[in-house]
Parts: sequence; C-alpha cells; structure tokens
Amino acid sequence: MIGIIGIVIIFVMVFGGYSFAGGKLEVILHAAPHELIMILGAAVGSFVLSNDGSAVKHTLKDVGKVFKGPKWKAEDYRDLLCLLFELIRLAKQNPVALEEHVEAPQTSSIFGKYPKIAADQTATDLICDTLRAASMNYDDAHQVEEVLEKQLEAHMHHAMHSTHSLQSIADGLPALGIVAAVLGVIKTMGSIDQPPEILGKMIGGALVGTFLGVFLAYGLVGPFASKLKLVVEEDGHFYQLIREVLVANLHNHPANICVEVGRQNTPHPFRPSFTALEEALKAAKSEAA
Repeated sequence: MIGIIGIVIIFVMVFGGYSFAGGKLEVILHAAPHELIMILGAAVGSFVLSNDGSAVKHTLKDVGKVFKGPKWKAEDYRDLLCLLFELIRLAKQNPVALEEHVEAPQTSSIFGKYPKIAADQTATDLICDTLRAASMNYDDAHQVEEVLEKQLEAHMHHAMHSTHSLQSIADGLPALGIVAAVLGVIKTMGSIDQPPEILGKMIGGALVGTFLGVFLAYGLVGPFASKLKLVVEEDGHFYQLIREVLVANLHNHPANICVEVGRQNTPHPFRPSFTALEEALKAAKSEAA
C-alpha cells in the first residue's frame, strides 16, 4: 500500500506542479504515447538483450515485492526460532531420531508445524544440510560458519540480480529519453517550413522525450530498484538468523541458549520479546510431548 501511495504522490506533485505553474498537460499527453513507445520499448529490449530467460522471469516476479514488502514477517521469525529449538533439542536428545526430519523435511512432523518455512527451499536446505553435517561429526563451528556464509553470499548475489537489472534500466532511461528527443528534433527539422505555432508544439513534443526518460529513471524505476534492494536485504536477515542459531549449536550451547542467540540477532522490528518466545517454546514442548 505504501508503494502505491508513493507513486500517487510522485505523479500529483510533478504534474500538479506543472499544471499549477500554467503548463498545458495536453502537450505532454499528445506526445507521451509515441515517446513512451520509443523509450520503454528500447529499455525493455535492452533488458531482454542483457539477461537470459530465467533472469527476466526472476525480475518480473520480484517487482511485486516492491508492493508486498518482505516475505518474512515477525511471526515467521518466531516460528523459525521454535523450529530450530525443536530440531536442536532433538539432535541433543536423540540424534538418530533427527535423521528422518533432516532427510525428508517435506514429510517431517516438526517441519510440518511451520509450513511457510518448510516450503522455502533455501531455509530448509540451510537447516537440514548443517544438522546433517553435524550428525556426521563435521562440527567445526568455524568451518561450518564459513561454509554457511558462502552459501548465504551466493543466495544474496542471486536475489540481488533483479535489483541490479532495474537499476541498469534506470541508468539508461535518461539517455534513451535523449534519443527520443533527438528523433523528435529530426522530425521537427523536416517540417521547418511550418508556421511557428506548429513548430513550437513539435519542439515541445520532442522535449517530452527527455522529460519522460529522466522522470521514469529517477521517479519510478530507480526507486523501484532501491525498494527491492531493501526488501531483499530484509529477507536475507531470516537466513542469517538460521546461521547464527546453528553455529551456536555447534559450540555445544543448550537449545534454549541457541535460540536466545538467534532472538537477540533478529532485526528489531521482527524480534519477539523474551516472554513471547518463552511461551511459544513451551507450546512447542507440550506439543512434542
């Protein structure tokens, strides 16, 4: 919702201010369709040319995040801590019983309590691979932390591709606006024998191309890229939390200490209170019993 409000403010302030200053919107409205065909068409073509099919689909899918916001909410962080608590406690009490959960999280009764997390391939892979490695005595906390960090860096690099693609489009739009404007000037020069009032409208229409290129770059596409980057970074905290808790487990801390380490490393807007987390953990223990 906040994204839509921002877009409305941009259009109202820019075009409202232009009209308030005495500008005539009909000049822009008359030239905009032709200019947008050239500018946006070239921008889309450049985007398709510089990316493969999967990257194009990934970017188009990620644009929706600008309006939906981060995938992971406060309750998801709480559920993640509860999930990790149950798995770590089971690993300490009965390592053999843990195998069925990390080998097949899709059918696991523990993962089944948290379907949103279980449906996320990145989260389940991080959890299951690390716990599986620990069960095979690959439990050097520093080495595992380094491996997890590299996995998270690779995931973040892939997740940030859409942001980079949108920012590249934003960087190119002003130049494409100039291209459209130059073509408008060329068209105007071909009608140099027309009366001044007609030439004036044609020159004004040509300048609309420059305006639209700059406006789209800094008013829409650039902010879209910035907001998408913010959303991706916020979602990245969720996976960082998995690393913090699992590394704490490798240092042989009790399960409740591991999740407390995770709670304290949870971003403030999503961090559950100590009391709320304790109640959630008690509920998880009672269900397990």
